[in-house]
Amino acid sequence: MSAETGGDAIVNDADKSGTDTPFVHYEVSDGFAVLTLDSPHNRNALSSRLVRELLAGLERAAGDERARGVVLTHTGNTFCAGADLKEALDADPAAAADIRTRWMIQVLRDIITVPKPVVAQVDGNVRAGGMGILAACDIAVAGPASSFALTEARIGLAPFMISLTLLPRMSSRAAARYYQTGETFDAAEAERIGLITVAADDADAEVRRLRGELRKGSPQGLAEGKRLVNAALLAEFDRGAQELAERSAGFFGTPEVIEGMTAFFERRPPSWAE
Repeated sequence: MSAETGGDAIVNDADKSGTDTPFVHYEVSDGFAVLTLDSPHNRNALSSRLVRELLAGLERAAGDERARGVVLTHTGNTFCAGADLKEALDADPAAAADIRTRWMIQVLRDIITVPKPVVAQVDGNVRAGGMGILAACDIAVAGPASSFALTEARIGLAPFMISLTLLPRMSSRAAARYYQTGETFDAAEAERIGLITVAADDADAEVRRLRGELRKGSPQGLAEGKRLVNAALLAEFDRGAQELAERSAGFFGTPEVIEGMTAFFERRPPSWAE
């Protein structure tokens, strides 16, 4: 199969914020749409702009006849750091919470329902909301530089929305531990507990191999296989999303969350940890 490459950015001119550099790059290579998170100034945090560009990229990939599947990857040493806390802290807490929960629901659901396999290629840090995105992907490959953590409890929150994809993947014992301790763990542990598919010595090489295997499947075969695998996950997702969104939104702006976020930016322990 011949390689096709057509690279360009998912950018809205009105949202460039003074720069022409996109936060999400789109290209088609060897029959796959490659979406690359590239917002190094905030470690690929889920800012309003990055989320808009990511959603646009997923929609574009779904309709791109050149793309048999999607690869979601990153530049720098962080795949995704979770919510953009600075943007959240600067905004009205109630309004920001409502918007962010709706964003997260849409991102996770779009990954689950796009009728093409989505392969995560990670070789860096994954935190908070980035963990939910990783869990939403059909196949997740992590290299030796990867590390993982669910740190929400340390700023007064919990992994509300991302539980929609995390809990069906992770073992219950692992979820009980890492949801509460916020400990960092490596790719081998992530594979052991079901968060990722493969802990690879070379993530790029393993994803290239998997892409070759996936190209052997027909488009409708891949789409229907994905629907079968994700049917129960999607049904539970749709049942629980609204309740979790309301619970999540109710915590933003509480004294503990304000203290947790403030302590994070001031690089000090929050009051409860002192």
